[in-house]
Amino acid sequence: MKIMRIDIISVLPELLESPLNHSIIQRAKSAGVVDIEIHNLRDFSLDKHRKVDDYPFSGGAGMVLQVEPVDRVIQYLKKQRNYDEVIFTTPDGRKFDQKLANRFSTLQNLIILCGHYKGVDQRIRDHLITMEVSIGDYVMTGGELAAAVITDSVVRLLPGAMSDESSALNDSFQDGLLSPAVYTRPADYKGWKVPDILLSGDAKMIEEWKMNNAILRTKKLRPDLLNEEGEEEEGMT
Repeated sequence: MKIMRIDIISVLPELLESPLNHSIIQRAKSAGVVDIEIHNLRDFSLDKHRKVDDYPFSGGAGMVLQVEPVDRVIQYLKKQRNYDEVIFTTPDGRKFDQKLANRFSTLQNLIILCGHYKGVDQRIRDHLITMEVSIGDYVMTGGELAAAVITDSVVRLLPGAMSDESSALNDSFQDGLLSPAVYTRPADYKGWKVPDILLSGDAKMIEEWKMNNAILRTKKLRPDLLNEEGEEEEGMT
């Protein structure tokens, strides 16, 4: 069985301890599906105070991550194994979505560099990074939470990570649609009833209902997804 390796480089590694040590990620680690290592960037600083940032030459407020410690940690990791992607979390990167999560889940080794401060020395982006990824059009204090989001969405797709592997295949966005509405017991609560078709036991009719409901929910809540699908199909013709 293939074991995925994810190395995360951070100035504040403690921010990643909780999200990467519980739930599906922890089960996947225990099952030997994925190996996740967090590296403190300050451990690769040559400064006696473990400094990894400095003022920008261009002036202005904020500090910038220096190129040397980042280069040192990436070269240290690359001496141990080959990496398919070296990812940098940044607001101006490629928008992270389910298709990208699916692609990452097919790879063997990933490095994720967490952005921090005002940004990173451009030479890091020019010479060390292979892909820049954003989880949304907003700015956070650092890239640690973005790295956790990416890691979680990728790990849950790995074979053996979930007790029911078909569950991940039925998630929202896997087929370009939102998931259909779901219900559980009781079938009638305060007069709020579960659709009769879901109680019928007719598997074919239930599947048809789920597909129709997924389309309706997508049209109502995320019509942009249907537009994107149409644009992709037009581009393929």
